[in-house]
Amino acid sequence: MSIVTKSIVNADAEARYLSPGELDRIKAFVTSGESRLRIAQVLTESRERIVKEAGDRLFQMRPDVVSPGGNAYGDEMTATCLRDMDYYLRLITYGVIAGDVTPIEEIGLVGVAEMYKSLGTDIGAVAKSVGLMKDVAGSLLSGEDAAEASTYFDYVVSAMG
Repeated sequence: MSIVTKSIVNADAEARYLSPGELDRIKAFVTSGESRLRIAQVLTESRERIVKEAGDRLFQMRPDVVSPGGNAYGDEMTATCLRDMDYYLRLITYGVIAGDVTPIEEIGLVGVAEMYKSLGTDIGAVAKSVGLMKDVAGSLLSGEDAAEASTYFDYVVSAMG
């Protein structure tokens, strides 16, 4: 839920107008809209590169993942791993655009640890892949934009830990 929606819902629940502090937070949200959209655009346009480079790094760091018995062993399972990475990157763009982690949490993180555990997937490797995507994405963004985006990557990683 965006800061705008949260503020309105809270004010309406109390049958009051928005407070000066709430209006200031909404103003900051609106003002930051251009940078959030710029970040999301870079992540979206570079998604194949981000996923591929991060996947390559993961497989070099964790050869057990792509070795026989590993969760990404074989072309089909490697593609599944990369698909999952792309999914988390997409969720991160939703969070960036919303300026809030709620879309990430509600769409893709509820029950994720349990799901990977039931599949026998090393959630540490999944979390590492998100961290590696953060590194690749950070190299494509300005310092300020990379710092903003890192908040959402870090949120996903911490939710998996």
